Amino acid sequence: MENNFCIIMAGGVGSRFWPFSRNNRPKQFLDFFGSGRSLLQLTFDRFRHVVPTKNILIVTNQIYKDMVMEQLPELLPSQILLEPHRRNTAPCIAYAVNRIKATTDKANIIVTPSDHLILKEIDFIDTICEGLNFIENNDSLLTLGIKPSRPETGYGYIQIEEGATNLRKVKTFTEKPNAELAQIFFETGEFFWNSGIFLWNLQTIDHAFKTLLPEIHVKFAAGKDKLNTDVEQDFIDEIYPICPNISIDYGIMEKAPNVYVLCSDFGWTDLGTWGSLYDMSHKDEQQNVSLKCQAVYYESERNIVALSDNKLAVIQGLNDYIVAESDDVLLICQKSEEQRIRQFVNDVNVRFEGKYN
Repeated sequence: MENNFCIIMAGGVGSRFWPFSRNNRPKQFLDFFGSGRSLLQLTFDRFRHVVPTKNILIVTNQIYKDMVMEQLPELLPSQILLEPHRRNTAPCIAYAVNRIKATTDKANIIVTPSDHLILKEIDFIDTICEGLNFIENNDSLLTLGIKPSRPETGYGYIQIEEGATNLRKVKTFTEKPNAELAQIFFETGEFFWNSGIFLWNLQTIDHAFKTLLPEIHVKFAAGKDKLNTDVEQDFIDEIYPICPNISIDYGIMEKAPNVYVLCSDFGWTDLGTWGSLYDMSHKDEQQNVSLKCQAVYYESERNIVALSDNKLAVIQGLNDYIVAESDDVLLICQKSEEQRIRQFVNDVNVRFEGKYN
């Protein structure tokens, strides 16, 4: 266990959850279910079962440093890695991997987003332990694939090779498909959702960066004597803006020859949209969801209503809508049109000069 490390990526804005998720307090810092723990805190709690607290690193934007320290007081400031700019997941992971490399030459590393919901915690921990055992003894990059429960268009997919075990070689990665293709993927049984949770050992991922993303590898390697010192932040502030803006999926996982998937089923959901939150929430007899508020519904079905400060909503004649209010913004949007929320945010930012971002 002492060689296990966890990198939690917590720098996103979560604009698809606007207006609940705002620049000054994005979704990973929010408690959506009234549990008393934010998504980030729940992620941290989950991995403490398999990773020593001292080996957990949070990578986030500089503006969220105080928020992370407030929510995770168990961590030292040195465990919070601060990005000066958002440059996608490959530079984020390269930063954390090189920080680990500056302190040890042997590590089994888990990489996870901070905004996932896991319903079967025991099954999840069992899966992680199986994955850690595999990557400790194999020169392989491992991702967790989730058995699809529906033809979902909002997730990426992994096609697996034939085999008799849950551990399979990856055949192809596919980005978010259209509805027709998602239906085909669902029916074949060869495709799993891409969870975005990765496991690998230090030497394997370091070699992958060196061969597949050499520009990023060279930049961080140049600061090997600066990481984990007093000048680390100055070094990161210097190189980060000139790192390629590229995801780990596109930069490494889709190109590497040694990628495996651990086929899993532990009640996983990427809480990326209001629709995904609706799917996972308790519903009344009319299939309405009320989050952190009281709501009375008349002739209304399949809505999700989320208000701040325990307010009351009276809803009449709405079907399949998102009604979300936070501070000075009210959003009323058809659930089927939720992919346009990012467009709404951009339009509002332009029109009101970022006042409601």
